[in-house]
Formats: sequence, C-alpha cells, structure tokens
Amino acid sequence: MTRTIVHMLRHGEVHNPTGVLYGRLPGYGLSDLGRRQALTVAEHLKDRDITHVVASPLQRAQETARPIVDSHQLELATDERLIESDNVFEGQKVSVGAGALSSPKHWRHLTNPFLPSWGEPYLQIAHRMLGAAHRARAAAVEHEAVCVSHQLPIWTLRRFLEGKRMWHDPRNRECSLASLTSLEFDDERLVRIVYTEPAGATDPKVTGA
Repeated sequence: MTRTIVHMLRHGEVHNPTGVLYGRLPGYGLSDLGRRQALTVAEHLKDRDITHVVASPLQRAQETARPIVDSHQLELATDERLIESDNVFEGQKVSVGAGALSSPKHWRHLTNPFLPSWGEPYLQIAHRMLGAAHRARAAAVEHEAVCVSHQLPIWTLRRFLEGKRMWHDPRNRECSLASLTSLEFDDERLVRIVYTEPAGATDPKVTGA
C-alpha cells in the first residue's frame, strides 16, 4: 500500500471592511493578518513531503497557497472544484436580525436548511470536493498534497467522509482560518482525518472570516 496525505487548507483572513458575505465575488484578498497566517502555515509545512499544491481560483485561496508553493519550489495548480459554495446572499450583509435576513423578500430562500435553499446543495459540494481531493491524491502518490479551499466546502467534505448529516449549525464548524483538515489515504482508501490549527483558532461566526 502507498500512504498519501491530502491537506485541505482553509484560506487566511480576508480584507472585508464592509462585512459582506463575499462568496465568489472577485477582489477579496487576504488582510495583513491573513498574509501572516499564510506564512505561518507555510512554515508549519516546510519540512513536509509536499509535492503538489492546488487552490481554488479565488484570490484569497491563491494568496494563501503562494508561500507554500514558494517554500517547496512548486508550481501552483488551480481546481475550480475547490471554489467557495454558491450563495444567493453573496455581496450582502447576513447578520442574524439585520441585513438581508431581516427583509421579507429574502425569506423564500430560507425555507429549506437541509438542502440548503439559499445556495449550492451540500451533496453537490461534497462530491466536487471529494473529486478535487482524489485528483490531488493522484498527483502526489506516496507524498503529500495541499488543496487550498474555503470553510463551508472543507467542512461539508469532512462531514460527508465521516458519515454525518451535512446540514449543520455554522457556529459549530471546526474549520478555523488557515486550518488543515488532513486526509490520509492508503492507496485510494481514506484511513484517517486529522485536524490542526497552525495559525490558532478563530471564531466561525465572525463575518469575513
């Protein structure tokens, strides 16, 4: 059997002064703290056997990947399947009791939290993320790969792999900024999931995180 590890890395903190749900919108790069978090993760991984790095096409993911690519002298690949989930509230403020959620015109999007009705279906997210993880595994057989993605896609993939229901309370996600959800494979079989926070814990409820 061959042991391969695929690290699903959440991007660092984003510069989001207006506190909107930025989703797939262009132009949202890392904040100063986010750039430090990216460097911290790269330092954490510098002695690991990383042979492949791939990122979501969004700016914040590409910027988070760059220090890892540079430290291992690799080329950065892009996989559209690692992108943030689609959401009808993109570009709006969505704090509970305020913003878009307080407007009756948006309530029709809140009818089914199990799908969910406001965005990309959880199962679709899980399937595309699993495809991206296996592509990275195949590109780094017997070594390690890093996939830079986003909180909800990574968390949905983890719950899918652990056999848990995919609808959940976002406040309870274990996927901090610049955290690693590492998938360990023997050949093509997943044998273990390990979660670490090289840059420390962050609050999943904070807008812009």
